[in-house]
Amino acid sequence: MDWFEPVRAYCERTDAGFWSEPVNALSNAGFVLAAAAAGWRAGRPRPPDRAALALAGLIASVGIGSFLFHTLAVYWSMLADVIPIALFIDAYLAVALRRYLRLAPVRVVAATLGFALFGFALSPMLDGLAGQDVSRLTNGSIDYVPAMLALFGVAAVTVGRPEERFVGTGRRLAGIGVLFLLSLAARTADQATCTVLPIGTHALWHLLNAAVLYALVATAIRHRDLAG
Repeated sequence: MDWFEPVRAYCERTDAGFWSEPVNALSNAGFVLAAAAAGWRAGRPRPPDRAALALAGLIASVGIGSFLFHTLAVYWSMLADVIPIALFIDAYLAVALRRYLRLAPVRVVAATLGFALFGFALSPMLDGLAGQDVSRLTNGSIDYVPAMLALFGVAAVTVGRPEERFVGTGRRLAGIGVLFLLSLAARTADQATCTVLPIGTHALWHLLNAAVLYALVATAIRHRDLAG
């Protein structure tokens, strides 16, 4: 494996230069702002919401990793991009299962590990069924389908609980899920728009997804605060 193998995944990149993707790179400021806002909000309650603070830190790492990928554009920086995203998804699922669905810690760990394994297995399984590279067809967006399914699934279960604060949380999660779908559409459309929009639509994915991540953390904080 060549850790420094160049990766050209988005239509804004035209060469191997550091600033060949300026819009994609700079749009990662959205994650930094989202992390700062989430961290500030998580630190306000007494005691602070430690789970939310950890999630805010992961949002910051998403922005840093993505910036590295969209500037250096080599294999190791691609891993620096995708690993923090996967960690946030798994960590938030664990928080959601414990905080919204009230699962016991052992069940939270088991469900989160099962979800992570499903995420790893989905693309190869779909490739075998379709007989072609599904990830390439979707510009890599297929990897986020498990997160989308989990988000809407948790929203559906949460909104079905009788307590008012759970109903409100479930509705917020469903709304965030719709925003996530929009951001995923922007990510998927990037390569298809190259001829008409040279900078592509990947930066829009960054900005919308930063809003999604902040909203998820804010929802977790709000839910805890309502519990008193």
